[in-house]
Amino acid sequence: MTEKPVSDEARHAEKMAKKKAARDKIMAKKEGEKGLIIVHTGPGKGKSSSGFGMILRCIAHKMPCAVVQFIKGAWETGERTLIEANFSELCQFHAMGEGFTWETQDKARDIEMAEKGWAKAKELILDPSIKFVLLDEINIALRYDYLDIAEVVRFLTEEKPEMTHVVLTGRNAKEELIEVADLVTEMTLVKHPFRSGIKGQKGVEF
Repeated sequence: MTEKPVSDEARHAEKMAKKKAARDKIMAKKEGEKGLIIVHTGPGKGKSSSGFGMILRCIAHKMPCAVVQFIKGAWETGERTLIEANFSELCQFHAMGEGFTWETQDKARDIEMAEKGWAKAKELILDPSIKFVLLDEINIALRYDYLDIAEVVRFLTEEKPEMTHVVLTGRNAKEELIEVADLVTEMTLVKHPFRSGIKGQKGVEF
């Protein structure tokens, strides 16, 4: 008797069933939870956007959260407008920067603002009611040594509450931070419209 050929749909279903069984086996062993140190870095676009996407997830889950914005604090961004106008009871937003260093042209002032931002960040991270803190563009402040990387790493590893998540964004993340992070994503630049003479646009860049 000639065997009936197996259809593509049946082969696909069998293949997916095996994948699901393997995946379920792996997931069954994943039971632990902890507050994560998350780094978004690299030259590509999307570091802050990803961080704010996670903030919106927290808001959707009614998880109290907070944002401390380093460097870009002088900008009027869509994220800030949305959060302050609609979700201030769930998400604190602190814009502590005054612009990029080539705009302020005042290193002492940049350092002062970065230190104020870090002080606010520590306060928020230690607040037991807050479960998720986004430190937007802090890697820029660390890159220029406006903040002490050793102090930031020490605080995150020794004083951060066990179940509090902290996201740190900005290109050129320091190796010391990458080493202690639980999750590191590097955004890769492939193409960017700025290189073709197109300026940053509302809804895309801010």
